[in-house]
Amino acid sequence: MKPKLPAHRAVRALAPVAAAALLFASTAACDSDTSGEGTDQGVHTLTPEPEESPPSEAPSPRTQESFAASVSAESERVRQEATKRLEEVEGRGNAVGDVSVSGLPLTASEEVRSALVRVTNPTDEPTFFAVKVEFVDAGDKVLDTLVVGVEDAPPDRTVTAQANSRKAAGVKTFPRVAQAERG
Repeated sequence: MKPKLPAHRAVRALAPVAAAALLFASTAACDSDTSGEGTDQGVHTLTPEPEESPPSEAPSPRTQESFAASVSAESERVRQEATKRLEEVEGRGNAVGDVSVSGLPLTASEEVRSALVRVTNPTDEPTFFAVKVEFVDAGDKVLDTLVVGVEDAPPDRTVTAQANSRKAAGVKTFPRVAQAERG
């Protein structure tokens, strides 16, 4: 005959078995399909209603293409204004000292040659700048000429613009300021 265990020892011995049974029962309940018979109809999952989206026929207020087109149109407008102003300038212009230009590094796969145009406005008011940039080769031959406009350059600040040439691509070129007009 086996000796009888005191009550507190019996509880201690059965505790791991009871915990394992409880754990098994709870995992089985979590893995069960709640859509079948026996599902508690009092338990509901709340899912937020999706926000109403505009009808698919309605155009988006601003597509990437329309944004790019508007930026391109604005850039072209500013460039044309700069070209018009430079046509009236004799010599190099009144702002050559306010403008600098430097070539941007390029990789072998690039199809454009780019120059960074820096414009410093020494006046007390926002001002329009028109800059003509020439891309020249080592023999000082002009390969391409571009006009860049900088609209409303803030007073006592330096702003940048970029001149991009496809004609000077693939050739070691040096950008230079041919003309610059302020006002």
